[in-house]
Amino acid sequence: MNKKLGLSMRGRHILEGYSFISLWIAGFFLFMAYPLGRSLYFSFNNMETSKNGLQASYVGMLNYRSAFSTDIDFLPLLKSTMSTMLTQVPLILIFAMFSALLLNGKIKGRTIFRGIFFLPVIIASGAVLKELMQQGAAQLPIFTQGDLMDKLGGIIPENVLEPLLEYADSLTLVMWDSGVQILIFIAGLQTISPQLYEAAKMDGATKWESFWKITFPMIIPMLFVNTLYSIVNMFTKADNKVMDYIVTQQVFQKNNYGYASALGWIYFILIAIVLAIVFIIFRRSLAATEGRG
Repeated sequence: MNKKLGLSMRGRHILEGYSFISLWIAGFFLFMAYPLGRSLYFSFNNMETSKNGLQASYVGMLNYRSAFSTDIDFLPLLKSTMSTMLTQVPLILIFAMFSALLLNGKIKGRTIFRGIFFLPVIIASGAVLKELMQQGAAQLPIFTQGDLMDKLGGIIPENVLEPLLEYADSLTLVMWDSGVQILIFIAGLQTISPQLYEAAKMDGATKWESFWKITFPMIIPMLFVNTLYSIVNMFTKADNKVMDYIVTQQVFQKNNYGYASALGWIYFILIAIVLAIVFIIFRRSLAATEGRG
């Protein structure tokens, strides 16, 4: 059929890719396009409840200006979310890659270990994750004890020690958020031909050199996918403070639908900018990988 259509190899790959996401595209236009359009309309209006439903009064860019000028909570929460993303996403990717390398090896019970790492994806999500975090299950008390700070304070400068302990305290969340990424990395590692490693070994390459010359370049597409997934997950997870501020406080508590819609679109644009930066960073590496393929 492809020969009849006169498609090149690249054209066939593009057609196959769109066929895989065709159901999502159809679902987007059927179930998401209209709500997104309505939220954009709400963001330019002041929405008031009445016996006839929501009544809109046009206010232009007032809601967007208020987010940056009069709202004292939104920008600090946005800054906190960005800093959390910038610190935790690299940790998640490093942990997931290291775990995938171990789980891809010939070890006993590796299927069980893969299931254990993926289990938090099923259990610790949504309301369950939020409840666990409220109970302190996501923290490691050893890193927040005051005496630990005092004991290490004389060895490590405080401005270095404090962020290190914060990163160490977030290890539980890093492990909980790494399940999907580990499976994607494992899938990528299993596509690498063992003959490449055998040839490198015969040429005298060490395992460290094989990793940087063979493994890492071959799993760059998986690293790209995992980076996108981790960023989106970090911005939309249950404990995200910006999402909680928009949905819980502005929508359910204050019924401020217009302003909440404006905050949602600002947040969406910020996420789109971050993802565009990731695309730019990975563009050259992906092009090189595609050229080798």
